[in-house]
Amino acid sequence: MANHKSTLKRIRQNEKRRLRNRYYGKTMRNAVRKLRATTEKEAAVAQYPAVTKLLDKLAKKNIIHQNKANNLKSKLALYINKLG
Repeated sequence: MANHKSTLKRIRQNEKRRLRNRYYGKTMRNAVRKLRATTEKEAAVAQYPAVTKLLDKLAKKNIIHQNKANNLKSKLALYINKLG
């Protein structure tokens, strides 16, 4: 067990951040799944900006990597364009 006050504080902070990052990561994955499950183009086009905003925000906060966010946005855009 840690002996220093600062180490104990760091452990508490890390746990809080881990839980917050887990929550946002799960929220992001669910949003992407929901968009991929959409079969109507109008609904998908309406959802896309919100998902894009979420991905950009998570990449900015280093919860996910910037390249992962860009790859997901690109694949979702291709999916939406294929819908008829």
